[in-house]
Amino acid sequence: MSRKNQLQAFDRLLTIMDELREQCPWDKKQTFESLRHLTIEETYELGDAILDNDLNEIKNELGDLLLHIVFYSKIGSETNSFDIESVTTGICEKLIHRHPHIYGDVTVTDEEEVKRNWEALKLKEGKQSVLQGVPKSLPALVKASRIQDKVAGVGFDWEQPQQVFEKVQEELAELQAEITAENQDEIEAEFGDVLFSMINYARFLKVNPEDALERTNKKFIKRFMHLEKRAKELEKPIKEMNLDEMNTYWEEAKAL
Repeated sequence: MSRKNQLQAFDRLLTIMDELREQCPWDKKQTFESLRHLTIEETYELGDAILDNDLNEIKNELGDLLLHIVFYSKIGSETNSFDIESVTTGICEKLIHRHPHIYGDVTVTDEEEVKRNWEALKLKEGKQSVLQGVPKSLPALVKASRIQDKVAGVGFDWEQPQQVFEKVQEELAELQAEITAENQDEIEAEFGDVLFSMINYARFLKVNPEDALERTNKKFIKRFMHLEKRAKELEKPIKEMNLDEMNTYWEEAKAL
């Protein structure tokens, strides 16, 4: 599609948004707050489509998210707070400012140096901490990953993967000690440390922990549903199966 056609398509969306906001009872009632949970839901749906490698669904979910951006901008324009032009101009200026190796005279050698420069520029823009950019409402696993990315970007990091693995082992030993002591509060604290260190290790292995866990979730769901199917065929509730029976059908599911 040509740039002209792309601009025409975007202009059409803006026009439709104007019409909906003016004429549709549901659209007229929406606020930033009422749209927030829907935006989060759409983002997760996009994530699912990406993990499933469903390109058509990725396209559809991107459209839904684009609608939300236009919707928020429309609401902002109604109080002269901001509009789609200022939103777009703002991100353009930010991208130019934070890519001096493209739009300035800075030289970089690799993507890690780009990330370090990005975080340094954010601090120069007035951020008091590199961690201010981590949303408070992120799920804990994603938040831990982002925290570690952020601090690594300013040099707070391990040097070798083996060091991180040793930290994982250290945290596991501390967890086991608290389990032995039956100290429930400390068990929870140490369990959190184990998860945090594992997420950090994933980064060194170039594994996205959220994607890895969701991949396992999907795998488990598929196998358990096969077990349910076999139990139904046998007219035998799963809770009445012994471990050998369940393991037989589980291994069967793994082979599918």
